[in-house]
Amino acid sequence: MTSAEEIIEALERAPSIVIPLVRQADPAVLKRRPPSGKWSIHEHACHLAEVHPLFFRRLDLMLSEDNPVIRSYEPGRDDPADALLRIDLDEALDRFRRDRSRLVERVRRLKPEDWTRTGQHDEYNSYSVFTMFRHVALHDFFHAYRIEGLLLRKDWPAPSRFVDVD
Repeated sequence: MTSAEEIIEALERAPSIVIPLVRQADPAVLKRRPPSGKWSIHEHACHLAEVHPLFFRRLDLMLSEDNPVIRSYEPGRDDPADALLRIDLDEALDRFRRDRSRLVERVRRLKPEDWTRTGQHDEYNSYSVFTMFRHVALHDFFHAYRIEGLLLRKDWPAPSRFVDVD
C-alpha cells in the first residue's frame, strides 16, 4: 500500500473479510484458545472493534498538535487477560462495522498534507498519519489471518461454508 487511496480501500474492505470469517466458526470454539494460550477467534474479533477509539484519538492528536508523543498500546500489558472474552461478540462486530465506516469517512476527508503529519511513537522510528492507517490496515489483516488459522485447526470442528452476511 503506497497511496492513501489504497489504504482507505483496505480499511473499508476489512469488515467484509473479518466478519464472515468469524461467522464461519463453530460457536463451540469461538472463545476457545489454542493450546499455546494465544487469543481465541472471539478475542481477535473483539480487539478489532476495541481499538477504533485509540486511532480516532491519535488522529485528532496528530492533526491538532505538531509532532505529539504517541504512547504505544499493548493489550497484554494494558488490559486484563480476560477483558476481550467479556465483550459481547455480536455487538463488537456491529461496532467494528460502524466505527470502521466512520473512520473511512473521516480519512477520506483528509487533505494530502494531513497524511504527512507526524507523531513521536514510543515504538517506531517514524510515525505519520499515513503510517498509522497503513498499520491499521495491516493489523486488520493480521487478525483475519489469525482467525482463519484457528478456523482451520485440524483438532477443531471445521468451519461452516462461507455465507454472505451483508
